[in-house]
Amino acid sequence: MDFLGSTTGTGMLAMLFSFSESILPPDSRSFLLKPLFLRWVSGFLHAVLLLVLFCSWVRKRIRGNGGYDVTESLKDKRDFGFKSALFCSLALSLLNLVLMSLSGFYWYESGWSDSDQLVSSLGFLLGMVSWGVLSICLHRCRDFEHKKAPFLLRLWLVFYLAVSCYSLVVDFVMYKRHDTVPVHLLVFDIVAFSAAVFLGYVAFLKKDRSNSNGVLEEPLLNGGDSRVGGGGAVELNKTNGSDEATPYSRAGILRLLTFSWMSPLIDLGNEKIIDLEDVPQLHDTDSVVGLAPKFRSMLEASDGGERSGVTTFKLIKALYFSAQWEILITAFFAFIYTVASYVGPALIDTFVQYLNGRRQYNHEGYVLVITFFVAKLVECLSQRHWFFRLQKVGIRMRSVLVAMIYEKGLTLSCQSKQGRTSGEIINFMTVDAERIGNFSWYMHDPWMVLLQVGLALWILYRNLGLAAIAALVATIIVMLVNFPFGKMQERFQEKLMEAKDSRMKSTSEILRNMRILKLQGWEMKFLSKIFDLRKSEEGWLKKYVYNSAVISFVFWGAPTLVSVSTFGACILLGIPLESGKILSALATFRILQEPIYNLPDTISMIVQTKVSLDRLASYLCLDNLQPDIVERLPKGSSDVAVEVVNSTLSWDVSSDNPTLKDINFKVFPGMKVAVCGTVGSGKSSLLSALLGEVPKISGSLKVCGTKAYVAQSPWIQSGKIEDNILFGKPMERERYDKVLEACSLSKDLEILSFGDQTVIGERGINLSGGQKQRIQIARALYQDADIYLFDDPFSAVDAHTGSHLFKEVLLGLLCSKSVIYVTHQVEFLPSADLILVMKDGSISQAGKYNDILNSGTDFMELIGAHQEALAVVGSVDASSVSENSALGKENGIVKDAIGLDGKQESQDLKNDKLDSGEPQRQLVQEEEREKGSVALDVYWKYITLAYGGALVPFILLGQILFQLLQIGSNYWMAWATPISEDVQAPVKLSTLMIVYVALAFGSSLCILVRATLLVTAGYKTATELFHKMHHCIFRSPMSFFDSTPSGRIMSRASTDQSSVDLELPYQFGSVAITVIQLIGIIGVMSQVSWLVFLVFIPVVTASIWYQRYYIAAARELSRLVGVCKAPLIQHFSETISGAITIRSFSQESRFRSDNMRLSDGYSRPKFYTAGAMEWLCFRLDMLSSLTFVFSLVLLVSIPTGVIDPSLAGLAVTYGLSLNTLQAWLIWTLCNLENKIISVERILQYASVPSEPPLVIESNRPAQSWPSRGEVEIRDLQVRYAPHMPLVLRGITCTFKGGLRTGIVGRTGSGKSTLIQTLFRIVEPTGGEIRIDGVNILTIGLHDLRLRLSIIPQDPTMFEGTVRSNLDPLEEYTDDQIWEALDKCQLGDEVRKKVQKLDSSVSENGENWSMGQRQLVCLGRVLLKRSKILVLDEATASVDTATDNLIQKTLREHFSDCTVITIAHRISSVIDSDMVLLLSNGIIEEYDTPVRLLEDKSSSFSKLVAEYTSRSSSSFE
Repeated sequence: MDFLGSTTGTGMLAMLFSFSESILPPDSRSFLLKPLFLRWVSGFLHAVLLLVLFCSWVRKRIRGNGGYDVTESLKDKRDFGFKSALFCSLALSLLNLVLMSLSGFYWYESGWSDSDQLVSSLGFLLGMVSWGVLSICLHRCRDFEHKKAPFLLRLWLVFYLAVSCYSLVVDFVMYKRHDTVPVHLLVFDIVAFSAAVFLGYVAFLKKDRSNSNGVLEEPLLNGGDSRVGGGGAVELNKTNGSDEATPYSRAGILRLLTFSWMSPLIDLGNEKIIDLEDVPQLHDTDSVVGLAPKFRSMLEASDGGERSGVTTFKLIKALYFSAQWEILITAFFAFIYTVASYVGPALIDTFVQYLNGRRQYNHEGYVLVITFFVAKLVECLSQRHWFFRLQKVGIRMRSVLVAMIYEKGLTLSCQSKQGRTSGEIINFMTVDAERIGNFSWYMHDPWMVLLQVGLALWILYRNLGLAAIAALVATIIVMLVNFPFGKMQERFQEKLMEAKDSRMKSTSEILRNMRILKLQGWEMKFLSKIFDLRKSEEGWLKKYVYNSAVISFVFWGAPTLVSVSTFGACILLGIPLESGKILSALATFRILQEPIYNLPDTISMIVQTKVSLDRLASYLCLDNLQPDIVERLPKGSSDVAVEVVNSTLSWDVSSDNPTLKDINFKVFPGMKVAVCGTVGSGKSSLLSALLGEVPKISGSLKVCGTKAYVAQSPWIQSGKIEDNILFGKPMERERYDKVLEACSLSKDLEILSFGDQTVIGERGINLSGGQKQRIQIARALYQDADIYLFDDPFSAVDAHTGSHLFKEVLLGLLCSKSVIYVTHQVEFLPSADLILVMKDGSISQAGKYNDILNSGTDFMELIGAHQEALAVVGSVDASSVSENSALGKENGIVKDAIGLDGKQESQDLKNDKLDSGEPQRQLVQEEEREKGSVALDVYWKYITLAYGGALVPFILLGQILFQLLQIGSNYWMAWATPISEDVQAPVKLSTLMIVYVALAFGSSLCILVRATLLVTAGYKTATELFHKMHHCIFRSPMSFFDSTPSGRIMSRASTDQSSVDLELPYQFGSVAITVIQLIGIIGVMSQVSWLVFLVFIPVVTASIWYQRYYIAAARELSRLVGVCKAPLIQHFSETISGAITIRSFSQESRFRSDNMRLSDGYSRPKFYTAGAMEWLCFRLDMLSSLTFVFSLVLLVSIPTGVIDPSLAGLAVTYGLSLNTLQAWLIWTLCNLENKIISVERILQYASVPSEPPLVIESNRPAQSWPSRGEVEIRDLQVRYAPHMPLVLRGITCTFKGGLRTGIVGRTGSGKSTLIQTLFRIVEPTGGEIRIDGVNILTIGLHDLRLRLSIIPQDPTMFEGTVRSNLDPLEEYTDDQIWEALDKCQLGDEVRKKVQKLDSSVSENGENWSMGQRQLVCLGRVLLKRSKILVLDEATASVDTATDNLIQKTLREHFSDCTVITIAHRISSVIDSDMVLLLSNGIIEEYDTPVRLLEDKSSSFSKLVAEYTSRSSSSFE
């Protein structure tokens, strides 16, 4: 055979050798050409290398540098030469291992007599060890790539190159002489020579990039920049010990091999409940802080500078290169594992022949036992480290993807955001990134299938000859059958994810607006909307799981099909079937089962991952904000603070009608610019344009200096008030106190139990609207920016606070700053240096107050409306002198009766914290997590939820029958075939095959039944759990939503529900299947010898002890994973909603690092959960290997003839998978306990206490109730939670039917709480409320809420259409809806839109202005026409003219109704029949406005005087 092909150009070598032959004696020549000599030289050379490496290591130890620093490994290894040298060393080590095994095999074949093979084996052993050690040295030494190789190593490489070259020349000479050259040696010599050339190049020709002298000579120093990715990158987070070496990174080789570095944490888990602070930090190489910048640069590098956008391929490429080293190592382990797992099947035939008495040499049995054991040991070690490192890769991938998704969320343009709601984006993080991380388990499966099939065919070919081709064909057919199912699975998966996105989007929106839904009595309607969306999701889920069941059937039946085909082919080809060969084939099929069983999972996972990668790539491709919309200049570089020239901007670039047209104005440093105009005129859009949020069509915008922005809707982060104000800046107490004073926050903080350390609930849920707004203003002030943009911040606060803020903030602290403020309060306009009057998206007038007063109609309209409102106040004031109505007298008595006590009580409020004597607790508590083991009750509920558990016995029966039929078919084949050719077969070949096929067919049928029943039960259970949890959440009281961040609910509705939908049924199934298989194996092994039980029982006892010891820590780690996920989701969700504010303060990098910190916090328990799992599995593998080895020793020790060799062979065949199955059982049990936590968490929220009943059939009010609308309040006391102070402290008053009552008071005085109690959003602690004589506590909630109407403080619109927003319960006709729209001044606006009532409303109504949203809320109450109407600061977001229109509309249409108004504008309540003034939760005054104004000392009178003077003055 011509191994070397053409020999042209090799004349020089031939001449050289002929010269050497002529000068050397014949004996020497023949000896020098012997392979034995070459192996000796090679072995000696490798021994020298080992000696050099050992001496170098000892020298380091003596010098005190502690050897190689593990914490510095794997850092910055991007150099091509380094990577390749490392890979080359590993490859040579692996090749030496393979050749050593082969030489050992030949030596064994020769009866241990061939000394040449012994020398070869030793040579290859030395080669394997030395290259392996060199690989470890390279891996541990981070400076290698920056230096030349040390002198001794280079010298050794010269010798190695010479010997490799010599070996190749010898092969060439032998070939020329027509001597036989073993193929494997020729291949080895070629590879060795190529490797030597390459390593020589790396060692000698690579540039020296440092001054030190080499890896093996110099100590490794801990140095380098702690920053990642150069300028502007995030600093490594070194808090909480992350700069210390972690247990994993500082572990020695033995502790790493046995996972003993996990022992301290597992020991701790048995001593106490593990908390997050007990979990060690991640090493820098696994932390997202270091990984994210590298991943981003790889993603950008794969663009090739074209910026063509992220594609799925680029994403895969970047993910691969971000963890390529780990991926290559896991591939190496997977390869070793696969080869080792086939040693057993290859030796079974030899073992059966040995038991039959056919011995080849002495002690052959014990050699076989040792070989089996070593193979098991290698298999176990490689599998454990393969699995652990795969999980490491998964954690890395997930964390870098979360970082990229988060970063994209921060930079997404508003137009892109409209296409992707926050619920969808959160799904990318919670589901898609998680799934791509989980794909690491499956990444090597595709090529491993080919390797496993190849090895299986080789064993089959050795035993059964050409029949192996039948096995190959059958395997290929089975795999091809899967393609159509795989395609269907992909489509179902895509649709399932789309349906999940829609559901999560709606869930997110509903949770955000739950207060409104409960006030309106709409929550059950929106719950049915969620159920409808889930129904669509369930449709796809059903298809998905049943398709999985069919795939499961195909592949569980596949090994049976392969074996039937193979044995059938043997009979047709006349190949004799002997029991040894049959058992070897059956053992091979059993191992082949694994890749074939896993193939459907792998294909399904590839499909799911592909879908997720496509989704992420399309998301990462979305347009970012244009960076060039606003030209940002450094402070002092221009004499103009803000300059806008001929700018046209539009939220929708494709629209013919731009949002802002031809905008021109300049703002000089220190100027105050007021922006006013009617609702929807473009005021907020103008500020957004200056922030760079609105896409620019033409013109230029310049901003000089830093900016601070106060949004119209307050954006507050959950966390402490202090953190919200500081917003990333260091604490400067003096400035901080000044800011608090200017924003009137000092008194509010005194009242709060924890002052500025009070933890704010999600979206500021435990603060009033005014408090949220003032905290926002304080945040902006503390930043000390150059330019301030205020979007109508004074509308949410009362008149007194508004004027205080204007004086102290705009005219006080910000007197030297440039301020642009949007306002509807005309009284704040005269102070402005420039007023911009907006109309239809353009500036209709601009100038000072007096200059534009008479120059146009737009401004005059606003001023006229303001004068009209003042006139109302004036007229009431004037009439107060003469008016003395009976009503006034009556209410005067009320005032006298309660006034004194009320004032006394208000004085005491400051001491409330001291007097209450109650233990104070924050509103938002840490997320509850169960402690200890998961209750059996949880398992029982899960199992019995579907059809009362009726399907479970049938699922178990199906699996038991399958196992019995499988063992029966294998037993039949072992028994019915002869032990050797010279023995007569007990049955005919036709009978053999008929019985085997019948048993095989029966077992496949059992699998189909089992798979179908399992997915049916799983699907039903998932559906039941979903409905239970959602029904319970929607029926829970508002206090639950106030104290529960939506991230916790979202986490259960997405991740936990996903686990229940797709994973848990298979986890339960897996445990049952494995237990039944394990019992089957032990049954078969005990048939051979009951003595197996002597070792099996102690091993099982030890396994159970290990499992219990492990689970204490693992369970809590798994719970921590769940608990650490909610803050990550919540932070993400808050960031998305506050992205504009974050960008305006240029705080993106701080939020990114917060996200990375939370992401690492989530990765930590995941990493150590993986380590704990492998710690356990390694120990279990060792124990089960002992059982196997013990049974083998028993078999070889028993005299020949005592045991049927076929039966013994069958026992060994099954015993080969014993360790895998036993470890798999414990693994699935632990995994089940980890996954069942999802059910535990869902059940937690499926048992939240409900609100009182929606309808009480026995006590339903009359259809006409309330007919008068009289509200009677008696000694009302309210607190938000048992651990919180009273908010309303004993209120008694009556709102007469048909009268208008205004409620006023300072921010936080309890106005909104009173309204919430009226709607029973908050249940009273004491007292009662009666409406028309009916105690509202005795009737159903819907009977109450659907009879009352409210326009809430926060105007809310839902995603959908105009129609669905006005009439979600679908009770009214289009004519009635149009009539309501006309009455609330929105008719013309809606008619302009193409789709009229079906015009779309985006998430949160973001495509409508705040004022328009408020008018939609007015439209809702006009449709409902209730007898009692509540306005909770309903006109805060509209200009004075629109406010006047609303008041006029209400007077006109609700003249005979009881109207209760909470307002900050005195004009909104001054014409009320009665005024109630609250102060710190008690009534300070309650009378007619006239009587209160008469008493000049009354608080109301002072409030009106202040409002009037403020409104007619200019603050200058």
